[in-house]
Amino acid sequence: MRNTYLILLTLLTVFTANAQTTNDSISNVYQKQNEIKLNGILLLVGAFEVSYERNLSEDTSVGVSFFTPYDAENIDADLNYYISPYFRVFFGEKYAAGFFVEGFGMLNSIDRRTTDTINDFFETTEEAVTDFALGFGVGGKWVTHNGFVFELTCGIGRNLFRNNGNETRLVGKFGFNLGYRF
Repeated sequence: MRNTYLILLTLLTVFTANAQTTNDSISNVYQKQNEIKLNGILLLVGAFEVSYERNLSEDTSVGVSFFTPYDAENIDADLNYYISPYFRVFFGEKYAAGFFVEGFGMLNSIDRRTTDTINDFFETTEEAVTDFALGFGVGGKWVTHNGFVFELTCGIGRNLFRNNGNETRLVGKFGFNLGYRF
């Protein structure tokens, strides 16, 4: 009888160890630290936004986004570029995925147009104005077993300096991002 208990205890230990190894290999796909993403919506309208994100833990990550328009005819905006670092806190069940909130900064360059009247003629001048904004956003992130990332995000911020009469006070970020976790 004592040998039967010993054999059952040994089998139970082996199966528990095997199950633990299998679960760890599946969760390791999600626990990779780096992500590279591309904003699909902006590509369709004539702008390019790429993001790099580093997962710090299962609940937090930091990243940076770079935006620039490439087709001025299709995108009717005065935004020349932005560089936006961000910090995210996740509330999902999976590693660095699910619903999140983020705080971001944004160094942006905007074309400022001024119109002056000189001898009954209108003269329009354009100059690039650089400003810095702080803001927050919300979104959701999903990760597949293969490491592909799908993300929806939306955020709003406020420019802090209004250099040279820059009237653009609010800035926005939105994305339908596709990428890969590695």
